[in-house]
Amino acid sequence: MGWWFGAGAALLALVCVFIARIFLVLRRNETQEPRKRGSASILVVVGSGGHTSEILRLVGSLSASYAPRHYVIAETDRMSEDKVRTLEAARTEGGSEPQVLCNGPGTCVPPCISALLLRILGMKKVLIIYIESICRVETLSLSGKILYSLSDYFFVQWPTLKKKYPKAVFLGRLV
Repeated sequence: MGWWFGAGAALLALVCVFIARIFLVLRRNETQEPRKRGSASILVVVGSGGHTSEILRLVGSLSASYAPRHYVIAETDRMSEDKVRTLEAARTEGGSEPQVLCNGPGTCVPPCISALLLRILGMKKVLIIYIESICRVETLSLSGKILYSLSDYFFVQWPTLKKKYPKAVFLGRLV
């Protein structure tokens, strides 16, 4: 009976430490200063249709310091894969600080949660950069609602969204 109590107490302590670590990581997201320079490797989550066009326009405008670039594409989305291959055909590699860049498809949530888990476990600091789709004028997408509190940088492209979501950054139209 005694060892059950000890195992339960150890498990409870572990859960408490994990929860405290989650709050610590999320609190740092709110107070951190933007990084000024240096290179960064990025993971780009490609949706389909309009999401693909938006994210590739954004990635096409990034400087060479955002390298290497890695992409998450649905296995069945050959059209997006072809567009990514065309975009990346003449690009050079480099980079150090990992980032996840996404713009709203539901497929972006698992990689972002994985990046957050790496940070919570203290394994790797991976920045999560979320850009809400240009078509979201009044409300956030479901992905945006999920990642609003979890992302390091959360961009919206309409001033009405900035008013509703104060953590968001509004710089005008990005894509």
